[in-house]
Amino acid sequence: MKRSNTFDVAPRSSEDAELLHRVLDASASLWNALTYARRQNLADGESVWDVDVASIRGRYKGVLGSAAAKEMQRKSDESWKSFFAAKENGEPTGPPGYWGNEEDGRTLRWYGRCDQYTLETGERSRLEIPIGSDLKDEYGFGYQERLRLEVRGKPKWSGKNGRLELNHDDRTDSFKAIQPVTTDGSRQDSPLADETAALDIGANNIVAASTSTGKQYLYEGRDLFARFRETTREIARLQSKLRNGRYSSHRIRRLYRRRTNRRNHAMDALARGLIERLHADGVATVYVGALTDVLETSWSVEANAKTHNFWAFRRFVERLAHTAEEYGLSIEVRSEAWTSQECPQCGSTDRTTRHKDTLTCECGFEGHADLVASETFLRRQTAVSRPMARPVRFEWDNHDWLEIPHSHESPKEVRTNRSILA
Repeated sequence: MKRSNTFDVAPRSSEDAELLHRVLDASASLWNALTYARRQNLADGESVWDVDVASIRGRYKGVLGSAAAKEMQRKSDESWKSFFAAKENGEPTGPPGYWGNEEDGRTLRWYGRCDQYTLETGERSRLEIPIGSDLKDEYGFGYQERLRLEVRGKPKWSGKNGRLELNHDDRTDSFKAIQPVTTDGSRQDSPLADETAALDIGANNIVAASTSTGKQYLYEGRDLFARFRETTREIARLQSKLRNGRYSSHRIRRLYRRRTNRRNHAMDALARGLIERLHADGVATVYVGALTDVLETSWSVEANAKTHNFWAFRRFVERLAHTAEEYGLSIEVRSEAWTSQECPQCGSTDRTTRHKDTLTCECGFEGHADLVASETFLRRQTAVSRPMARPVRFEWDNHDWLEIPHSHESPKEVRTNRSILA
């Protein structure tokens, strides 16, 4: 079975930090270049496998090294194969997406095959990764020398090492390494059991979760989106004052990065906090609604702004999957079509009405639309015998997702247990 170890990674000097940034940026750029070429072929009705990948890799191997550039191609290949497999199975999904851009900020990430890196933990924990010949010449590295980084943290799992992921957190300007490990299955990270959960991912409420244990969690996103739009309006105001022929400025680029980093920080904290809660509930399998069910174009300008500009669903689900792997949970993407319109009392979809967060039915049912959708989604995947308890609600305060135990009675009465929140 698969598990993951997570480590904090620290460059030994400012020069090493600069070098590492360049490696991760080249890795993200290579991913984007491959994605662009393959999406163009897909749009033109041509095979995505006919792209000249050797030529694209060649642009970056001087920074990454040939082996690391090939590993990024393999990662791209796997993503496209998963896309086509999902389409064959009738699962609504979109093609692999980009890892950001230079203006808004890229998702800096690097992958290394198990024989391309060295990770040692103990008194002098260290991680060594290869770099390309151009960087070796520029920074004075020897022919066989690799970039050495300090590592903090102890491995939770032992077994056969897998492909290492190294990524950068813009908000804290820190690096993390995630190392998948295949164990023999003899060790279980209690309290992992065989419970299931289903997530309804939305716009106003980022996640509504229902579990087979009878628990429900709701992560509200309106305030978070309001802050995002406030920054967007300021960007638009500054852009309107630019001289003719100019499209950006240092201040505008900084605001773009801040907006993206704040969103990513909230999403990453949500993913970790939710997975920790589900793991504590004994959940082993998490069903997530297919992205295209959410990303359909809406007539509403505000809804489109949320779904296409703010929420970054693909990145969120990817982070959710990485965190789930760390805790031993599996993520399965399934269609959740009509779950937000189906009445859980009579099963009707044409007699229901949704207004904002409320779903009502002519049969007399009334409930929270997103929580109802997650419960319906869960019942489609597995038999659930327990009734659902009153949901636990969370809202973002720019630092943590705070629990609101009785929000329907007193929205201002907030408490949090920070030991279980990311």
